[in-house]
Amino acid sequence: MHEMSLATEVLAIIEDAARQQSFTRVKTIWLEIGQFSCVEIEALRFCFDSITQHSHSLAHGAQLEIIRLPGDGWCHNCQNKVSLTTVYDACPRCGSYGVAVTGGDSLRIKELEVE
Repeated sequence: MHEMSLATEVLAIIEDAARQQSFTRVKTIWLEIGQFSCVEIEALRFCFDSITQHSHSLAHGAQLEIIRLPGDGWCHNCQNKVSLTTVYDACPRCGSYGVAVTGGDSLRIKELEVE
């Protein structure tokens, strides 16, 4: 389950930010998760809650807000930016399969509400 390692990395990034910016508690975390990122959201929530449940975690009790990002691509044939529903979709404009994924394949911390 790679969601545990993702949750651990998110917490590590937040802890680094806390040291740099001197905050002591995180109330809300907004994560952007792309459609093609292969992240099981409920598993990520479970893992994040598991690693932050201890009272010494600065993210203990933090609300995890998920923003789903759609899949985007660039068609090399017709030179257009297109929306994708799966990684290997044909271009919805010209039917070509020469589409490169350009968005929707990442996970990032967008925003934190802190004290």
